[in-house]
Amino acid sequence: MTWTLTLPLRRARLARAAVATPQPASAEPARPASPAPPPPSAAGAQPRLRDWIGVLAMGTGLFMAIMDVQIVTSSLTQIQGGLSASVDEIAWVQTAYLIADVVMVPLSGMMSRLLSTRILFVVAALGFTGASVLCATATSLGEMILYRAMQGFCGGAITPTVWPVVYGRFRGRQLATVIAFISVILSLSSTLGPTLGGFLTETFSWHWLFLVNIVPGLLVAAVVWVTIDIDKPDLSLLRHFDLIGLVLMASFLACLEYALQEGPRWDWFDDDTIRATVLISIIAGSLFFWRVFTYHQPIVDLRTFRNRNFAFGTFFTFTMGIGMYGTTYLVPLFLAQVRGYNAWQIGCTVIVIGLVTMVLSPLSTRMARLLDLRVMLAIGFGLFAYSMYLTATLTNQTGFWELFLPQVVRGMGLICCYLPANMIAMGSLPADRMRNAAGLYNLTRDLGGAIGLAAIVTIMNARLHFHWNRLVENINPARPAVQHFLEMRANRLDAMVPDSTRAAMKLLAQAVQREALVLTYNDLLILIGLFFVGALLLLPLVGRPRSMMAH
Repeated sequence: MTWTLTLPLRRARLARAAVATPQPASAEPARPASPAPPPPSAAGAQPRLRDWIGVLAMGTGLFMAIMDVQIVTSSLTQIQGGLSASVDEIAWVQTAYLIADVVMVPLSGMMSRLLSTRILFVVAALGFTGASVLCATATSLGEMILYRAMQGFCGGAITPTVWPVVYGRFRGRQLATVIAFISVILSLSSTLGPTLGGFLTETFSWHWLFLVNIVPGLLVAAVVWVTIDIDKPDLSLLRHFDLIGLVLMASFLACLEYALQEGPRWDWFDDDTIRATVLISIIAGSLFFWRVFTYHQPIVDLRTFRNRNFAFGTFFTFTMGIGMYGTTYLVPLFLAQVRGYNAWQIGCTVIVIGLVTMVLSPLSTRMARLLDLRVMLAIGFGLFAYSMYLTATLTNQTGFWELFLPQVVRGMGLICCYLPANMIAMGSLPADRMRNAAGLYNLTRDLGGAIGLAAIVTIMNARLHFHWNRLVENINPARPAVQHFLEMRANRLDAMVPDSTRAAMKLLAQAVQREALVLTYNDLLILIGLFFVGALLLLPLVGRPRSMMAH
């Protein structure tokens, strides 16, 4: 009886000991630990309201940064008078901004990892606002150049930091919607800049070109600080911060941008300063690329270009930069030089593109879901090239209605280009490379615009000289048509000027100049269209983009 009672008690004690004693690893295979929950973006979770508000605020900051590149163009004469600057010197009001912007854009990837995306954007927005206030208070050209450089430096940090937030918080239809929204911002900001600048200057004064940034700049900084928090600062990067690489990159890009901006105006290598800046850019650029590929923590990681789709995507945005900046420069200049339009009339004419992109942006989201992104981009490039063909029928009477259809087609082309080019470039990258890649992506667009404008101005001078000579060859005073023109103009001017014959000859020279300009603009528009056709032919080399519209 005692044995029978003791046996169950012993077994119970052994069972308790077995439970309390840790088992060897080989005794029983351990159950796999539950996987960590994926981040919201990877899981396809719906973005919250604060994410939408934050991206809307960042989009507003993006609009301000891009618009301020062009907002001064229609008011340089008034700024020149206020600062007592010469015609050549006042161009630095825009050049200083562009140089600082193009230096900061690639640096933003490292800075966002060092400070975090939220802190970098907020500091940049506040710095942009403060620099705008300083620009409005400038009393000399030197002060204005310094303050515009500060403004451009901060603006260059605003633009790329939007993309890591967009790709980190949004997926599927929401991602396409946000990119379409940003594409509208890019289109509207480049077309509205000169118009808004001319309106503010004529209504108030040129100081309001900068004061208008104060309220939205402060609101954007406050909203982004509250709503956006996707990463944390990594101050350990300071230990091996590549200061040498930073100096080399800044020298390379600053001298390159200066040469591209000022080269056409000073006949390129005929000017000592241009020759010096090009030489510095070549030397600094060579050393910079060597430093990037040999230093263990480079200031910019160019290995991202090993991703084939990112490399092609950046080339396509380079092409879009040429098209966007080139047409934004050529069409208003044609309306001003040939038709004599003022800033307001020019703005009311070119605003068609911005309105078309705004209205059709929902269509681009739907197309991205239904079509292969390569097919959508091919449609966009094809439409843009066709719009150049339609626009290249300019005459000395071309106005709003003659440009309406070509601009509608161009707007449709752009809305089909922005979203697929961005997704082809950025959509296949891992999250840890997104911030660095965003800076490179935006840099290629800006460089496309700078190189495109430099080439356009250079070719314009050559083609204008060519067409002038060809037209002058056919203007023989012995020809009946020329004699009739001079007689008609002289008879009309006879009662108004003392030497009507000389005045009639001057009118004939102006007519020749006008027609040479028209032919030159048509040549340049066709050239831009051919560049888009060339980019279209490269699309078969792009790998099939990863679908991001599943959610």
